[in-house]
Amino acid sequence: MFFSDIYKDIVITQIFLKISILLFVLTSFKSESMYVISHYSVEVTTLSSSQLRRIYSMRQIRWPNDEPIVVFVLPSQHAVHKTFSKETLHIFPYQLDRIWNKLTFSGLGVAPRIVQSQTELLEAVISTPGAIGYVETLDKEKQHVNVINITE
Repeated sequence: MFFSDIYKDIVITQIFLKISILLFVLTSFKSESMYVISHYSVEVTTLSSSQLRRIYSMRQIRWPNDEPIVVFVLPSQHAVHKTFSKETLHIFPYQLDRIWNKLTFSGLGVAPRIVQSQTELLEAVISTPGAIGYVETLDKEKQHVNVINITE
């Protein structure tokens, strides 16, 4: 009886350890390759996820230096947009669409500029002062943008 209790404890501990390691590995692969980028003139290097959500919901429309923020996004159906919305902004893409439509149709604001590809988005951010966008991968040769760190 004594040995079976010890054996049970060892097996339970091993199972718990294996599950913990598996969960750690799975959460480590969470979209670490998503980059929030801005035009090189933007002096912001870090944003909280709530600040970023305010920018993408068009509630913050100016950078701290009073330069207008120009938001670029991929189409709502694009896989990278869905990942960015859910994992970085913590909001569903359809919720963003509703916010943008409400602003546009009420005349209180404008929706972000939609581009069709990540390459087009990168080029738009590079060429537009005050711009912000996101890409899944960032070519090291294209360092004409600032990479913004996002904190929780």
